[in-house]
Amino acid sequence: MTLWSGRFSAGMDEALWNLSESFSFDQVLYAHDIAGSKAHVAGLVAAGLLTADEGGTLVATLDIVCAEFASGTFERSATDEDIHMAIERRVTALAGPVGAKLHTARSRNDQVATTLRLFTRDALTEIARATLALAEALIAVGERYPNATLPGYTHLQRAQAVLLSHHVNAHAVALSRDVARLLDARGRTNISPLGAGALAGTSLPITPAVAAAELAFDGTFINSMDAVSDRDFVAESLFAIALLGVHLSRLGEELVLWTTAEFNFAALGDAFTTGSSMLPQKKNADVAELARGKAGRFIGNLTGLLTTLKGLPLSYNRDLQEDKEPLFDSVRHVLLVVAALRGAYDSLVFNEAVAAQAADDELLMAIDIAEVLVGEGLPFRQAHEFAGRLVGEALREGKALKDVVASTPEGERFAFLFADGSGIARRTSPGSSGPATAAQQSDELHQILRELHVRVK
Repeated sequence: MTLWSGRFSAGMDEALWNLSESFSFDQVLYAHDIAGSKAHVAGLVAAGLLTADEGGTLVATLDIVCAEFASGTFERSATDEDIHMAIERRVTALAGPVGAKLHTARSRNDQVATTLRLFTRDALTEIARATLALAEALIAVGERYPNATLPGYTHLQRAQAVLLSHHVNAHAVALSRDVARLLDARGRTNISPLGAGALAGTSLPITPAVAAAELAFDGTFINSMDAVSDRDFVAESLFAIALLGVHLSRLGEELVLWTTAEFNFAALGDAFTTGSSMLPQKKNADVAELARGKAGRFIGNLTGLLTTLKGLPLSYNRDLQEDKEPLFDSVRHVLLVVAALRGAYDSLVFNEAVAAQAADDELLMAIDIAEVLVGEGLPFRQAHEFAGRLVGEALREGKALKDVVASTPEGERFAFLFADGSGIARRTSPGSSGPATAAQQSDELHQILRELHVRVK
């Protein structure tokens, strides 16, 4: 029997049932739905719609049902369309007539919205915490190799030499924004819709703030129609995960490059690589490739939900059932990626000699030649043209740039630039990649992460 059987003379057709049922995937919400129901009971007791004894019975019964789910002993009935109906049915079976009072002053519309907000709040917290750990793993790579250098790239062409710590810290800064974004989304998620009913509230004397306080929500809804139809919090969470996924993909792409024989900047531990079923010599950075590949999944989940939401009138529509699987999927897979990348970076061995040789590419000193001239008063465009002519001559004639520079009348003025590490040492502007700014940057980044840790709790 369905929850609405009094209105209908026939049961749901099997084809509609197969389309409609969601227990197969929304059962993961059982703990959050039970938490929401217990808070609802507290609100009913406060409103005088349940006695204290009745409320105690319902709470105790909900705890029994929760234990059944946790232990894997819960038995689904053929009529359990979703997790919400399953729990109410089981509570009624165990508690008797008082169980039938559980849904007083509540609709599945506000119940589902509440349950999903509780799940999303917890998921965002977990992802934020895991992302902070990944950011710290990246910082630790730079701290393990404090003097390591490599070329920084634009257009995947060598541009300027940078410290390894500067490079990995750039990723950590991006991840810190992801964490802040996840926590901002969590703040907007943390509003209780419980008490909105189907769409217009109820005539019963409930106080939504009671349940909101029980569930540690920051507040309660302003408008009941918006409360049951709003899925902004799901879309925003999926966006935060998708953008995080883009940053994870960038990390993955970089690890793929670094661990090739052509780059040979780094190697990953055996526990975070795979082999080939045919080629015995292969050591593949699958962890990085999977991190790169999952980004499309996260973007697709966001796009799919936005497409679902774009044509819906107020207030609740069954289309909104399509909010859960994309969210569950993105949460699950982003946590897998973040954990695996964290382990990969913990295992990373950086090939300092190879990377330093690439970083000492003399062509990277062209900008320093120009900046020396700028320091002497020459307009930058003229200095840029001068340095460019020297680079062009070296490439056309197959000569070392150092030798071409030395052959010019001004050559002695630039000789010091070609000492190993000169390019790194000369980066002194705030936020740059020189040793002079490294300590301050490290302190600032660690402070940002400490503040985010406080927010996550």
